[in-house]
Amino acid sequence: MLSQGLTTIGLLLISNVFMTLAWYLHLKLQDMQLITLWPVWAVVLFSWGIALFEYSFQVPANRIGFVGNGGPFTLLELKVIQEVITLSVFIVFSFVAFGTKIAWNHIAAFACLILAVWFAFQK
Repeated sequence: MLSQGLTTIGLLLISNVFMTLAWYLHLKLQDMQLITLWPVWAVVLFSWGIALFEYSFQVPANRIGFVGNGGPFTLLELKVIQEVITLSVFIVFSFVAFGTKIAWNHIAAFACLILAVWFAFQK
């Protein structure tokens, strides 16, 4: 069970790195003047190409981790874990790629998310 849980979380982490890149990398590339002339449809195709890798990790993570398949997590627990991982990856990406400054309200919001995970796992 522990192994399936860790595998699920690892796959969700990898998946969310690709998801964050699919959603936001084009903004950084545009900021760097690398794709400023690309039409929107080309940016969408570029992002879809990255998102394919996201799904390649997300779907197995959910299948391995879901209690209905012998995993340790309910559907709601999987979703809450995924959301916290998504925001964690996004915070790192926004800091590294865009130099976003983290303020007290961001920390407070993240603490609320951690509480949401705790509440989601209460029986």
